[in-house]
Amino acid sequence: MRIATATAAVLALTGHAAPAATAPQPTTGGIWRMDGYGTVLSIRNGTLQEYQTTAVSCLKGDSAQRTGPGAYTAPDGTVLTVRTQGGRDRGSMRADGDVGHRNLRRIPKLPDACTSPAPKGPLAAFDVFWQSFEENYPFFAAKGIDWHAVRDQYRPRVNAGTTRDELYAVFSEMVEPLHDAHVAVQDGERVFARVRPGTLVPTEQLDTKVEEFIVARDLKNARNLQDFANGRITYADLPGGQGYLRISGFGGYADDGAPYAAQLAELDRALDTVLSQERTQRLKGLIIDLRINGGGSDALGIHIAERLTDTSYLAYSKRARNDPADPTRHTRLQPAYVTPAPGPRYTGPVAVLTGGSTLSAGETFTQALMDRPGKTVRIGQPTQGVFSDVMSRKLPGGMTAWLPNEEFLARSGRTFDGTGIPPHLTEPVFTKEEFAKKRDSAFDRALNVLRHHGGATGCACESNPG
Repeated sequence: MRIATATAAVLALTGHAAPAATAPQPTTGGIWRMDGYGTVLSIRNGTLQEYQTTAVSCLKGDSAQRTGPGAYTAPDGTVLTVRTQGGRDRGSMRADGDVGHRNLRRIPKLPDACTSPAPKGPLAAFDVFWQSFEENYPFFAAKGIDWHAVRDQYRPRVNAGTTRDELYAVFSEMVEPLHDAHVAVQDGERVFARVRPGTLVPTEQLDTKVEEFIVARDLKNARNLQDFANGRITYADLPGGQGYLRISGFGGYADDGAPYAAQLAELDRALDTVLSQERTQRLKGLIIDLRINGGGSDALGIHIAERLTDTSYLAYSKRARNDPADPTRHTRLQPAYVTPAPGPRYTGPVAVLTGGSTLSAGETFTQALMDRPGKTVRIGQPTQGVFSDVMSRKLPGGMTAWLPNEEFLARSGRTFDGTGIPPHLTEPVFTKEEFAKKRDSAFDRALNVLRHHGGATGCACESNPG
């Protein structure tokens, strides 16, 4: 899940559902420790309760209520499914709308810190904040940040008399140099978050401005212009046999609070219309515009990719930090595959438009197309560089920290966190000059490539540049 401001992460407890079995399954009730994620779960009397743990703390997190066999529904509507695996002491958990899984190991009781009074005061909040990043954040080395030096610099500024505003300012200053759009400090309605320098948050206002620009300029001679999924998806037939598919997010397709199944149903309704049998047979090329995309569900991105191939392939693999003391240790790699969808599929040339306002699930979808069989070229600017699910960490006193703890790896083993996925062909994306001169260089380049080269660019467009 991902939102540009990093303010709306959900309890993302994921895993593959076990196949149906005829024999009785061991109970999932009890206490479980998650592999990675700094999390312990208590499942008792129909309630799943999360405990967020560090070496210095254990604080209650989110909870979910039992709504079916092994199924628990969180307040935001997310359905969590718990299964045992290979016996009573191993398990997994999955959440609708996520890919990958999170392994569970049964433990005899809650850690002592979870049954003791929670620490209080500004110093306690500082220590939990710092420790949460110390144990979970994967990218300090890549970003050149000495997190221990950060503690030494800022902890002396905090004492029992530190005000809430002062503490909020300290936390914000500590994480600002990370320039990580999946890092945020939240205190009620105020949120501190920063995107990569030189990029813009894909706000609703920016999305509206860009949409109006594209409709007036790029789609003025298009046919069959149609919006789907609460306006998150737009399609049009372009002159010359090309199609244009704009995706501004991987969520919000159904009404607020609608479950993942409803989001998926809305997406399928859009795709059934856009990629009909007739259209998939006549399209000569397809532009997929992700330049303003605030993210959402990785699984919805995989679902779209499955309409764009006749051959199964690896989309990416993901892993999480799972040793608080060693940032080089991770959970086992979990591959995510793209498998051809039933029904009509488009397998011709694709031009993917990206930019710095392509975030999170917009990036994992871009990554899922990197090794797509067939001609696939990326045009524009590098994506934002944030792929992980977002951890929500409650702090003593009521503030919340948001941070990533996962890496998404391409087939080559490379990650694109921080730098973003680079384009094959570089063009400006929605700059002031482009708007002023009514230019859309990336869109025009995509049309030229598809019309004259069938998606070929002279580069190995299916591989990772650089």
